[in-house]
Formats: sequence, structure tokens, C-alpha cells
Amino acid sequence: MNMGKLFLFSVCLALVFGLVKGLDFSEKDLASEESLWDLYERWRSHHTVSRDLTEKQKRFNVFKENVKHIHEVNKMERPYKLKLNKFGDMTNHEFRSAYGSKIEHFRMFRGERGVTGRFMHEKTKNLPASVDWRKKGAVTGVKDQGKCGSCWAFSAVVGVEGINKIKTNQLVSLSEQELVDCATDNEGCNGGMMENAFEFIKNNGGLTTESIYPYSARDANCDSSKMNSPVVMIDGYESVPENDENALMKAAANQPVSVGIAAGGSDLQFYSEGVFTGSCGTELDHGVAVVGYGATADGTKYWIVKNSWGGDWGEQGYIRMQRMVESPEGLCGIAKEASYPIKLNSDNPKRPSVKDEL
Repeated sequence: MNMGKLFLFSVCLALVFGLVKGLDFSEKDLASEESLWDLYERWRSHHTVSRDLTEKQKRFNVFKENVKHIHEVNKMERPYKLKLNKFGDMTNHEFRSAYGSKIEHFRMFRGERGVTGRFMHEKTKNLPASVDWRKKGAVTGVKDQGKCGSCWAFSAVVGVEGINKIKTNQLVSLSEQELVDCATDNEGCNGGMMENAFEFIKNNGGLTTESIYPYSARDANCDSSKMNSPVVMIDGYESVPENDENALMKAAANQPVSVGIAAGGSDLQFYSEGVFTGSCGTELDHGVAVVGYGATADGTKYWIVKNSWGGDWGEQGYIRMQRMVESPEGLCGIAKEASYPIKLNSDNPKRPSVKDEL
């Protein structure tokens, strides 16, 4: 099987830091060119976006089309809403080119990958109607990967933080930066895959905390002095059977799961709230994590997905994505690249105990 089927190599959708909320607008703001210019100036001020005079007119034209798209979608009877966010004056092509992946390039050089051949959650029965690992204290706060294609590290860390809480009852915020700097099978801010991150954590004897090895949103030399203080260990990882949302549901009922998604499309770019059912394709270019599932009052099934774009995007950093769609890959290919870490022991006497770090 082509490694591209199982690997998520991504120059991820890396977003700027900040907790600036989306900017609201009304029909009145769309009434004229002048009112749209006023809205654009308010948006630039709101998000502290600087544009030179040469670029400003071009960016305004893009902004205008995005505002109209957001407005038109929000008038439709869709189960999700959009909001004018910090990507307001980028075309979707620019958005995907700037923050998306060169996955074909990575496929060409990576070749085949050995599959674990196991799925420990296969015999899970009597699945609950809904699961939310946030409510069980197994998910740390939303993080922001910044201008660094390190989504693979954030995705993997959600899985490790989750299984560690389940096994030890300790929620420890772990270091994505250690993976960026030290997991040499991946390419730091230029992309990577969650499975390689899990292998690194296992082979390194654990992963240290975020407080010991803080995130910098850039590539740096591996700091061996921080690496020598691993705190959370795992025993390996397993892949969820490919293109099987039922299998993904079994895994997610037992622990948070690292997944890849196709993160393109203007609707996803400006997603704000609700159950996302929009168009996004299945060519994976972003690593996220399924931390639960559920259904709305009208029966629409969804995955609860933790992103790494900060708390200002989506539902406080999360997106609910439609579950059990007709496509075997799942919406946005969410069932193509799922994997999770394994932790067999509840503690490790060789490592120091750690107080909960949120």
C-alpha cells in the first residue's frame, strides 16, 4: 500500500498566534463599496493586519469576495456558520498554498510503511451514544501551532496526553517543541506524521512537559538537556483500520485519536460553529485529533475534533465534523489516517511523578 494512504505528511495549516475573535458585520456593511472599505479597515485594525499601498487594493478585492461568501453561506439553512476571521483577505487558493501541504513530495521519498496489524479496540461493544474526553479531564487546553507546520506534533501530543490521563489519572501538558526539534524522522515546521512522533516518544523513553521544553513555533536544534527529562512514556501505537468510521468510533470511545483531514475549502477556512458538513476533499494536509463524538437534537452525528489553531478559530478551537457520511473515507478524509498511542502500565517507576499541568 502506498505510504501516502497511511502517512500524514504535511506542511500544515499554520496560523498566527492570538486570541482575537472574528469580526461581526451586517447587511449594512455590504451595501456599498465605501461601507465595505470601512469594514476592511475595521478588520485590519481588529486583527492588526498591515498591508502596503500596492497590495491593499488587491487584498480588498479578495476581502470583499470572502465577506460576500460568508454572508451568503450564513443565509443558507446549513448546520454550521462561518465568521470573518484573520484570513479575511486571503483567497482559498492562497490559504491552501500558504498553509497546506506538499504531500505528493513526501510520498515520493517515503515509500511503504509497515502496518502494525493490530487493532486492540476491535472487539469494543455497546458503544455509548456520545463520548467527550474533555468532560473526562483527558484533554488539555487548546494550543496554537503558530507559523509552523507542526500540526503532526500537536495531533500526536493530544493522543499521548489523553492515554496518559486515562492510565495514570494525571493530565500533563506535553511538549510539541521536543518533537519539532528532536524527532528527526519528521521535518519539524516543514511537516511530519503522527506515527513517527509516536515512534520517537517510545524509543526516546518518553516525552517531556511543555513547561520544561516550551513551544517556540520554529525549528531549532534539539536541546538534549531538556530531552533527558522525559515524563510520559508510551509503549507504541496502532493504526485504526483505514476508511472505517465504525472502527474510528470504537477507538474514540476508548481514547483520544490522532487523525488527518483535508483542511481546504473556504467554508472550513472561515468555520465558526455548528456541525460542519461542507466540501473539503479527501487529500489529507492537516493533523488534528478526535476527542469524542455525539449527535445533535435533530440526529446529525458528529466528531468532536481538537484543532491547533488557537481558541479564536471555530468553537473555541474545536470543530464538530459530520460523522457517518456516505464516503468510506469520512468527511474530509477523517477516517483515512487515524492512529493512537498505546500505554500498558499505569505508571513508570523510573520516571519522576508529575503534578497535573493544564
